[in-house]
Amino acid sequence: MALVRTHGISKSYGGVKALTSVDFELRTGEVHALVGENGAGKSTLVKIITGAVQADSGTLEIDGEPVAHHTPANAKRLGVAAIYQHPALFPELTVEENIALAMEKQAIWEKVDWIERQRVARELLERVGADISPRAEVGSLSAPQRQLVEIARALGAEARVLILDEPTASLTARETERLFSAIRDLRARDAGLIYISHRLEELPEIADRVTVLRDGCVTGTHAMSDVDRDALIRMMVGRDISQVFPKCLAPIGEVVLEAGGLNVRAGEIVGLAGLIGSGRTEFAEALSHTPDGAPRRGIGHVPEDRTCLGVIPEMAVAQNITLADLPSVSRHGFIDEERERQIAEEFIRLLGIKTASPDAEVASLSGGNQQKVAIARWLNTHPRVLILDEPTQGIDIGAKAEVHRQMVELAASGVGILMISSDMPEILGMSDRIAVMAKGKIAGVLDRNEATAQRVLSMALGGA
Repeated sequence: MALVRTHGISKSYGGVKALTSVDFELRTGEVHALVGENGAGKSTLVKIITGAVQADSGTLEIDGEPVAHHTPANAKRLGVAAIYQHPALFPELTVEENIALAMEKQAIWEKVDWIERQRVARELLERVGADISPRAEVGSLSAPQRQLVEIARALGAEARVLILDEPTASLTARETERLFSAIRDLRARDAGLIYISHRLEELPEIADRVTVLRDGCVTGTHAMSDVDRDALIRMMVGRDISQVFPKCLAPIGEVVLEAGGLNVRAGEIVGLAGLIGSGRTEFAEALSHTPDGAPRRGIGHVPEDRTCLGVIPEMAVAQNITLADLPSVSRHGFIDEERERQIAEEFIRLLGIKTASPDAEVASLSGGNQQKVAIARWLNTHPRVLILDEPTQGIDIGAKAEVHRQMVELAASGVGILMISSDMPEILGMSDRIAVMAKGKIAGVLDRNEATAQRVLSMALGGA
């Protein structure tokens, strides 16, 4: 039985076609992967299914019934829930309070059963493998922890249709397997899950079928067992990508960063691996200290949370790129807009940033291009060391390959790179050396030729 079915769905924004006659079906007890490059139309299709956007033409059915004048409230009533890459939680509230908001329906004058509220929250957190206190304030949690809380909240709401947008983007292998167990549990209870991910290697483990979008059109729907990674890439981008990890060895120079038992040399890419909570992000923040002090020390830091900390979405591309080095574009206390545009145009050309103009808002760019803007901001400070925290998290396969190519070119120019990543293939494929953190300390460092996924994971878990 089909839980969700779209037929001939089309949507345009101005003169740009986001979707063109899209047919899609989610069955009961199915995990249906939805893949495609950023801008392929995945988000628009999800917004139509959740009622956030109305289609220009075509039909939407939920539980076999046509849905007209769909709204988010109607979607919730029909059991449709979406978990996006950037969780929509209340940071000032506790974990248990955020979970309760999606579940409890008591009247305003009724007494809150705090003991039961905490018990339910703890049970849901255990289902997704989250070692988080229900009493913890959400604002104090890391980005991966907040994502796990939102998944737990959706499970508590007992949605029949669950849309997961990049759910493992910032999870390690251990947390990912726990999440997959929760997904399998939902599937066994006849829920249907739409699973959006750029991590193509994980799809065979969790998905039953896969639909590929390119330029707003469906290029194919297949049983997951009938397609491999290369076939999916060809359907997504219309060409083969032979090198997602285009690693080239660069001349290694002097030490440009040394801290906490770790050093990085000019021309070297050092991968920093570890489980969530191991202290990787905190280590990067300690190295970069304050934004105004980092450039003076020759350190650039592209943070994990791109939307909140990496870029300012409401500001123009040019303003974002020059923000970390305002003296380079100011005269007598005023911004030289012509110089600002010149610098932005140089980086747009250098990094291949796809934007209508330097004056376009960063919010209008795809995730991959926003990441390039975040990188350009710190390249403009001419750093000797560039710290990249989850540099390809949540971006498509083509943009990932481009960011990796830029990293290789930066290393070749003599920049030392510290790359923090939860993506094991990225750590193994891009690093000259791999440092592993556990419990807030560097547990060990491996050379590229001796590193394996098993050795890295063993060290992350506290092994030798």
